[in-house]
Amino acid sequence: MTRLLVTGAGGMLGRDLVTVLRTRADLKVTAATRAELDVTDPIAVRGAVADHDIVINTAAWTNVDGAEADEAAATAVNGTGVANLAAACAATGARLIQVSTDYVLAGDAQTPYPEDAPTAPVNAYGRGKLVGEHAVARLLPDAGYVVRTAWLYGAHGTNFVATMLRLATQREHLDVVDDQHGQPTWSFTLAERLVTLADAALDGQAAPGVYHGTCSGQTTWYGLARAAFMLAGLDPDRIRPTTSDRYPRPAPRPAYSVLGHSRWATAGLPPLPDWHGALVDAFDSPDPPAPWKVARSSPSSPA
Repeated sequence: MTRLLVTGAGGMLGRDLVTVLRTRADLKVTAATRAELDVTDPIAVRGAVADHDIVINTAAWTNVDGAEADEAAATAVNGTGVANLAAACAATGARLIQVSTDYVLAGDAQTPYPEDAPTAPVNAYGRGKLVGEHAVARLLPDAGYVVRTAWLYGAHGTNFVATMLRLATQREHLDVVDDQHGQPTWSFTLAERLVTLADAALDGQAAPGVYHGTCSGQTTWYGLARAAFMLAGLDPDRIRPTTSDRYPRPAPRPAYSVLGHSRWATAGLPPLPDWHGALVDAFDSPDPPAPWKVARSSPSSPA
């Protein structure tokens, strides 16, 4: 029986990943939350990785603006912590799937970034995640997988879709930026593909290296907000377009976060679906997030 460790199992993606994995009778799954495993502790990491065949790391510092204020702390998790996992996997022969981010790229392209595009992060969060990517490549050249994702939303934790639908019950109109382009990605769909990749890695079907784990197609935050409102039964015209300079943030954001997906085809694996279709599936899921339910039950404008 394959033994698989999920780190960061209490987060949005980690919880979906554990849900998917526990439908599999052929896997013995260990789910470690942040409280149960501090990836910055190399001794604890070695103990946790021991006796596992593959590790999927979803543990991360995800506060992008917070990383700008404390880059060392963010990099300790997103860089050094990943290096600890990679070293532990190298020592035991385990494979590692590391979840990374589009933020390792400059975000100034006009066509989708291929997996081998030059990296050039524009903020502290991206720099820290790139340290993690380099650690996987250096320590696990034959057994390390990096899956970059972006614009994640899902049933657990804070995310853009849930925030928009919560604010829909509080405000008449919402101004949302329309000059950042990306690929909204449902965390549950990504979790399913990570499991598929894990199977292929263990079977020797998928070569190690970088994969892009985002839904296909592209839109803007404005486009995503309108789509979410429509699916929630709300008037999409309550969403008004604006520009990023209206909302200055401590950490600069890439203007273009559209990723290419050719490595999935090379490995003979299906890529993630179109972003809008995945959003529809998310709304149709058996247990959508509470803010989505609130919006659906109050389709008119807030008082």
